[in-house]
Amino acid sequence: MPEYPDIVVYIEALEKRILGRRLERVHFASPFLLRTAAPPISSVEGKKVLELRRLGKRICIGVEDDLWLVLHLMIAGRLHWKDSKAKSSKRDLAAFEFESGLLSLTEAGSQRRASLHLVKGEAGLRDLDPGGLEVFDLEHKVRTGSGSDRVNDSVIALESFATALQSENHTLKRALTNPRLFSGIGNAYSDEILFAARLSPVKLTQKLTSDELERLYLATRSTLAQWVERLREEAGTGFPEGVTAFREGMAVHGRYRQPCPRCGAKIQRIRYASNETNYCPVCQTGGKLLADRALSRILRDDWPRRAEE
Repeated sequence: MPEYPDIVVYIEALEKRILGRRLERVHFASPFLLRTAAPPISSVEGKKVLELRRLGKRICIGVEDDLWLVLHLMIAGRLHWKDSKAKSSKRDLAAFEFESGLLSLTEAGSQRRASLHLVKGEAGLRDLDPGGLEVFDLEHKVRTGSGSDRVNDSVIALESFATALQSENHTLKRALTNPRLFSGIGNAYSDEILFAARLSPVKLTQKLTSDELERLYLATRSTLAQWVERLREEAGTGFPEGVTAFREGMAVHGRYRQPCPRCGAKIQRIRYASNETNYCPVCQTGGKLLADRALSRILRDDWPRRAEE
C-alpha cells in the first residue's frame, strides 16, 4: 500500500501537472470505485484544480466550488500520467482528463479495494480523516522561537508522540500502523522504522523506556524523511510509476532470509493474512525468533526459538 513517502511524491508530481488546470472529464470503468453519490461526480467537470493535499494515505484534489476528490489507493491501486490527450485503456478503473494530460488509476488483482470519494469542504474531508498524528507537524505546531525554545519544542513534540503511542497497550507494529494514532505509516515503513530504532515489532507500547520512546520518535521522522528524498530522486522530473512496497535499499521489509545490513544475520518474518512483519532477530529481538502464527503452530515443539537454530 502506498504510504507517507509514496503519497508525498505522488502529490508533488501531480502539483506540477494539474495545479491550476481544469479537470475536463471523469471516466469510470468500475462501478465500485466511487463511494459517494452526492455531490454528483459530474459537478467537478470543468472545474480548476486549486489545491492538493495528503490525508493519511489518501490523495486529495481540491477544485473550484470547494469540492474535493479523495483517492485511497489501498494495497494495489496505482496512478499513471500521460501528457498527451490519450484515451483511457481497458485496465484503467478511472481516468481523469485534465487540460494538461490524463491521470489514470489502475488496480492489480481481482479485488477492488481502491476508493474515490467526492466531498464538499473541510467538513467533508474531516469525515474521512482517521485522525492520526502527523509526525512532521508536531514540532511545527508547538514551535515558539529558536535556541533553547527549539529544544523545548522537541521535548513537547516527543511527549505528544509518546502520548499517542501509549494511549493503548498494543504492539509497536500495530500502534505505528494504526491510522487513528499515526498518519500515513503502513506495513512497509513501520518495518523500516522499527529496524532503525532497534526495537522488536511485538514489544508493547506501554513497556517502552524513555530512551526507547525517543529512539522510536527519531527513527520515525528520519526513516520517512529519508525515503521521501530517495523517492524524489528516483522519480526525478518524471511521474512516479514504480510505486511498490518492496524497494531496493530497504533494510528489512521484503528481505526475508537475506542478510541484515547492520549485523549480517538473516532477516526473519511473521506472516498474517495479507501482511507480513520483517525484522532482524539480532538487532531487534536479542536473538529471539518471533512465532509465526501459521508455521510455528505446524512445527510446534520443532519451532526454533533462537536465531542461531
